[in-house]
Amino acid sequence: MSKKKQKPWDRSMPEDAFNWMRDILAAPSPIGLEGAMTYGVLKPWFESMMPKRWKIHSFRGNAGLVVDTHPGRDDLCSVMVVGHADKIRMQVRSIGDDGKIWINSDSFLPTTVIGHEVILFSEDPEKPGTYRKVEGGTVEALGAIHFASADVRNGKSGVSSDMLYLELQMYGDSPKKQVEKLGIKPGDPVILNRPIRRGFSRDTFYGAYLDNGLGCYVTAELARLVAEDPLNNVRLLFAFATGEEIGRFGSRVMAGALKPDVLIGVDVDFDFKAAPGVGDKRYTPNAMGSGFTVSTGSIISEYLNSLIIKAARDRKIPFQRSPVGRDTGTDAMAGVLAAIDAASTSVGIPVRNMHTISEIAHTGDVLACIYGLEGLCRDMEKANGGKGIRAADFEKNHPQLQQVKALRS
Repeated sequence: MSKKKQKPWDRSMPEDAFNWMRDILAAPSPIGLEGAMTYGVLKPWFESMMPKRWKIHSFRGNAGLVVDTHPGRDDLCSVMVVGHADKIRMQVRSIGDDGKIWINSDSFLPTTVIGHEVILFSEDPEKPGTYRKVEGGTVEALGAIHFASADVRNGKSGVSSDMLYLELQMYGDSPKKQVEKLGIKPGDPVILNRPIRRGFSRDTFYGAYLDNGLGCYVTAELARLVAEDPLNNVRLLFAFATGEEIGRFGSRVMAGALKPDVLIGVDVDFDFKAAPGVGDKRYTPNAMGSGFTVSTGSIISEYLNSLIIKAARDRKIPFQRSPVGRDTGTDAMAGVLAAIDAASTSVGIPVRNMHTISEIAHTGDVLACIYGLEGLCRDMEKANGGKGIRAADFEKNHPQLQQVKALRS
């Protein structure tokens, strides 16, 4: 008897695919300076693999990119899939006389960054527009337990954001001048230095900036699968946005410029089942290793969700539901924020330790998300008797609860 063929989403991620994912996640792309990922990693890759008819859209106000499978084909239903390229970054606030470079913590908990290696990027004061990097520094706050207050030592109080500084080990005369001579100044971005690596448990990995390098990796891999077997009846827009962490500013520009009929944000989500100290909050028990998540609530199109869930179920791809409130917190909001009419939803990868240097995820969930979205695209291609899904299908398929049947035990 022949062995049952293993599905791509039901096996370990090959090493070459893992290395490609690591390259995307490791690109130094702090908020406002995302070009390392979009122009440095993704654009050359797309130019080497995409069909000639595809087009790359660029933008004046940010370094985001959109790869368009059918440029100019406004007659086709357009589906924008968005990952965001920006990394949470700390910023230089001021430089002390002792050479300490005081920084903010942005969206990091201050205690989670202490002691970790970082990279600082600074513009060359002699050559505006040219940047250098400074490595070998760590983020510190207290200096030593011996200098901490009794409340900090016993855990009654913690480290605040205004206590953080970058330690470059300056010593001797005029440490401040030594730092300033390097061209380091307020506003310079600082990012964590921890490329992903395989975890101890099977098919896990950890490192910095899974949020949201994973969304960009999923979007890029979806594009690769479509390039290998192109679609003719659906226009796909593979988007790599900027400024998500500060308000979804990049994706709303993309949505406003290209006006997609359907918009899918790809981001990270929470492994609530393993989250410490939240059991009494009754979060949905989504878990790492149990499939990608499909959000419901907020501005999300339930008809679009039904298509994603059907695609996943038909292919036996694991997924989980993720309820959200008034805002998805992801680029799925780009359509309404840009005031365009798009059927929208958000899909995600459950992670642990979000917004730390040791975010954790499962490669199976990443693969499930990629192939779940590919299944959706293939189903859209075959809709309406092989003519492809239409924008009008989303207009006429809103659920109407007055038509439901009563459920009885």
